[in-house]
Amino acid sequence: MSRKAAVVALTALAPVSWGSTYFVTTEFLPPDRPLFTGLMRALPAGLLLLAVTRKLPQGAWWWKAAVLGALNIGAFFPLLFLAAYRLPGGVAAVVGSVGPLFVVGLAALLLGDRPTARSLLTAVTAAFGVSLVVLKAGAALDLVGVVAGLLSALSMSAGVVLTKRWGRPEGVGALALTGWQLTAGGLIILPVAALVEGAPPALDSTSLLGYAYLAFGNTAISYFLWFRGIERLSASSVTLLGPLSPITAAVVGWVALGQALGPVQLAGMAIAFGATLVGQLNPRTPKSFSSTERNGQELSMDLEVSPVRR
Repeated sequence: MSRKAAVVALTALAPVSWGSTYFVTTEFLPPDRPLFTGLMRALPAGLLLLAVTRKLPQGAWWWKAAVLGALNIGAFFPLLFLAAYRLPGGVAAVVGSVGPLFVVGLAALLLGDRPTARSLLTAVTAAFGVSLVVLKAGAALDLVGVVAGLLSALSMSAGVVLTKRWGRPEGVGALALTGWQLTAGGLIILPVAALVEGAPPALDSTSLLGYAYLAFGNTAISYFLWFRGIERLSASSVTLLGPLSPITAAVVGWVALGQALGPVQLAGMAIAFGATLVGQLNPRTPKSFSSTERNGQELSMDLEVSPVRR
């Protein structure tokens, strides 16, 4: 396996993991607590990574980390949950699947990456494939839900592009940068969750297990792999891995919940997965990848956990 293929495969584990969120939320967690769930995903994971890396932002990175944390976590989670509550799951997934198109536009504006016909066609094809997988006949639309879904996709897309543009400070690994963003995002969600949902729900061993999985496997590790992938791949390549999330959700629903997968859903999976693969072919080499190599900071830097390197 080539080095790029290995990076793509590791990055793809993030949206695959996120595809399990619906199953864990419905089967393990207290109902009707989306903001608390978002808080429990972000803040414990962020604090853990801060404790492991023992690095805090310096200078301009205080506000940069706050902006990235707001876009990737703090605004994204509440908007995503609002869309999920106001729209049928299939409609919410389709609305969210326009993210690659937002990334193409923002990358042209902020990174100077000129959109190509292939990138636009691939993004549209991926969204079409996702719609076949998750969209049900007679699905209703809700204006607030649609706007929330579009804003959540825009928020995450802007986070991807700005993460690409800003990179990370010299001597700071992707693990530390992930911790900064998760902590900032969790702190943004905290007062909103308290105001909207009130006191935390009672937790039993099942819900604690579910929250532990969401915080550490589904969030800490997955977002580390996601941000590391953003650094090494083009912005459009990374965001076109997103369709793996609804595909995984459909497969998990079929295996664990007995949900049906018909010919249309299987065709949609094939189309979305094919678009994902095409999106990884011969992307432009990202600037931050070469700078990382120049500084001699490979995977070992990303996995830095030594308390000596503060």
